[in-house]
Amino acid sequence: MITFYPGPSKVYPQVEQYISEAFASGLISSNHRSSGFMHLLEQTIADLKDKLDVPAGYEVYFVSSATECWEIIAQSLLIDSSLHIYNGAFGEKWMEYTHRISHRATDAAFGLNETLLMDRSAIFSRNELICVTYNETSNGTKIPEGFLLDIRKKVDNLIAVDATSAMAGVILPWENADIWYASVQKCFGLPAGLAVMIVSPKAIERAIQVGERKHYNSLLFIRDNFLKFQTPFTPNILGIYLMGKVMQQVPAIEEVDAQTRQRAHDWYAFLLENGYELVVENTAVRSDTVIAVRAEKERIAFLKNAAQKEGITLGNGYGKEKDTSFRIANFPAISDEEIAILKAFLVKMAPN
Repeated sequence: MITFYPGPSKVYPQVEQYISEAFASGLISSNHRSSGFMHLLEQTIADLKDKLDVPAGYEVYFVSSATECWEIIAQSLLIDSSLHIYNGAFGEKWMEYTHRISHRATDAAFGLNETLLMDRSAIFSRNELICVTYNETSNGTKIPEGFLLDIRKKVDNLIAVDATSAMAGVILPWENADIWYASVQKCFGLPAGLAVMIVSPKAIERAIQVGERKHYNSLLFIRDNFLKFQTPFTPNILGIYLMGKVMQQVPAIEEVDAQTRQRAHDWYAFLLENGYELVVENTAVRSDTVIAVRAEKERIAFLKNAAQKEGITLGNGYGKEKDTSFRIANFPAISDEEIAILKAFLVKMAPN
């Protein structure tokens, strides 16, 4: 099957070889306090920071999932409250999860096709954590260019960003936020079971101020270990090994970003030329990595079934658009040849 599912999505084909190499190396059976693992972790973090152009002062941690990042942030970084800015299902889930832990989460939902602008009259409490979904996987939107910078210019609050379907696919404005996180089963082209969390010096200061150490995944506990290139608990060693290999393999993020954006431009033009309706009408907020197509419920079911018969997996709709849309992953691991196959199918199945 050729998969365009937006997560778990296609893994790089080289991963098959890397798994064999990991087994042969013996590293996946090594102790996570051993020198071999510590060297692996140190090198993987260095390669990731290099390829994704992460600022030198930002620290990188590996955890199990983006969902665990919600928990870590709620436990270890909240003082007064968190404000969640979102327009889709995953941003809403983050808010709801945080509220269950802290009872101090509020929301600032906005419309699907709304160009999000910084409210100049908005007043934030001094310790309020601002939470933003950079790329909403559920509906194929992104926040406008410059939005995080506008927040940064107005307030000194910590900013946390869910970049799950953007990190490793496009250039991210790291210094315009303090906590970034993403699962790896999307733009990283890796199997599920690992997530990347990237934090600024300012976020570390906040964690020290909060001083929370009650949980196995308390941020300070994680950090204490990662500073020694260890982990607080037995990690996904195979996932970290594969991350290191893929980071050595992929081009610098500038090159990946250029390819992603060009492919997105081509996809949107192609779909409109062939009579397909896009979920996101506002070009300023269309995602570069997840493309959402709308149609009647029966038509969506027909297209997905027809694609499956031809060896193509389309992404299901999600949330409010579950039954009336399908999604196309525009992730780096997907080849030009696979894109051409899907386009040929969509031309054949184009609306009359």
